[in-house]
Amino acid sequence: MKNDKLKEQYRINERIRVREVRLVGENVEPGVYPIAQALQIAQSQDLDLVEISPNAAPPVCRVTDYQKFLYQQKKRQKEQKAKSVKVVVKEIRFGPQTDDHDYKFKLKHAKGFLEEGSKVKAYVFFKGRSILFKEQGEVLLLRFANDLEDYGKVEQLPVLEGKRMIIMLSPKKVAVPAAKPVKKASTSEKPKQTEE
Repeated sequence: MKNDKLKEQYRINERIRVREVRLVGENVEPGVYPIAQALQIAQSQDLDLVEISPNAAPPVCRVTDYQKFLYQQKKRQKEQKAKSVKVVVKEIRFGPQTDDHDYKFKLKHAKGFLEEGSKVKAYVFFKGRSILFKEQGEVLLLRFANDLEDYGKVEQLPVLEGKRMIIMLSPKKVAVPAAKPVKKASTSEKPKQTEE
């Protein structure tokens, strides 16, 4: 199916309906040619004329093997997809008067999310007249960010958007749990040095 999408993206040979094109490719003298001449050049090399930049004036066409061209485009798309990092955003919702037990429970989840590399979007939802407690909501979110400072950094300070006050946290690059065993190993080596 992806291949079909790629095929639809590029016009080739007789499907290119313009008066003239700018030719590029191997074994081709780059320049602007009438479409008939460009098609003739491609056919004489047993290759296809592929429109690669339809919005240029005149459109840019490449003389190439169409199947090979599609394969390279697909490969390039795969590489770009692999390079682009998918960012997962996990949401944590508080009320303006969240109790301590509930807060600790949500804090534990947020630590887990940040450790696995997800961003955390924490927000306080104000229902009805609870908007009067927006300062309490802000204090709660700042405390939340402070409690998570070893795991994530604040990307956006608390802002009120409609009935929600939102704070964004992104994970820190260094995973904290991985750093702890290293410290233990170095403290166990110190007594050995004093014995010698």
